[in-house]
Amino acid sequence: MLSINLRQLRNTRQLKAWLKAGETVELRERNRVLGRIVPENGTRLSPPVEWPDFAARRRRIFGDRMIPAVEMLIEDREDRF
Repeated sequence: MLSINLRQLRNTRQLKAWLKAGETVELRERNRVLGRIVPENGTRLSPPVEWPDFAARRRRIFGDRMIPAVEMLIEDREDRF
């Protein structure tokens, strides 16, 4: 079982990594166990999320044409001012 003392508890990155990995961590002071930090059930890291291919979606919708967004914005602002 992993253990950490009160001074090392400031390093929350390592503690979070251990808890996300499903490890129980003992909290110690002068080699005396004060308590245990137990991860919540089901907190293991989930597999990475597959993002959709946004570039392919844009090509499917608009084809090869380029949308002149900057020019459209400038024209819109000129009409208002």
